[in-house]
Amino acid sequence: MLFAMQANNDPAQPLEAPVATDAADTISEAPAADSAPALDPWDELEAEAAKWKEISLRTAAEMENLRKRTTREREDAIRYANQRLLEELLPVIDNFEMGMQAASQDTKSMIYIGMDMVRRQLNEFLASQGVEEIPTTGQFDPNLHDAVAQEECAAGEEGRILKVTRRGFRLRDRLLRPASVVVSKVPTPAE
Repeated sequence: MLFAMQANNDPAQPLEAPVATDAADTISEAPAADSAPALDPWDELEAEAAKWKEISLRTAAEMENLRKRTTREREDAIRYANQRLLEELLPVIDNFEMGMQAASQDTKSMIYIGMDMVRRQLNEFLASQGVEEIPTTGQFDPNLHDAVAQEECAAGEEGRILKVTRRGFRLRDRLLRPASVVVSKVPTPAE
């Protein structure tokens, strides 16, 4: 065992006790020759390069996906930018159609002729914006129609659209408003 002594030249500080050190502690630990074989530095560099190549490929793929998604979202925003305005315009169109029905009593009057011209302009405007009316003939489709009532109908099958109470519209492939319809049902047998 070796003793380490601290040199203390300052008389005001007390002397410390000698510290015992083991000779084995002072010898640096050298790697054992029989442990795992050392990797070739070239192989380590190749593995590191492969790792970074994979990271860069993933990052490039993520950036490409982000670019595509951003482009698609921007196109959708432009394509459906007027959706809210068109949804708010639909009740006005409904009221205008009721006025057209009232004015249709006299189709020769200037009021009816003027309103008919406005209706054609409205229809052209809606078509130019990609708005189309939902078809209301045939079978009831819960994705496109809103059944407000059922009426018994002896001639025909159940679920057929009998009449339309409010027209429905879609903007390209999005539903703006479902059509409100009256649907047929098979009469119940009398008891």
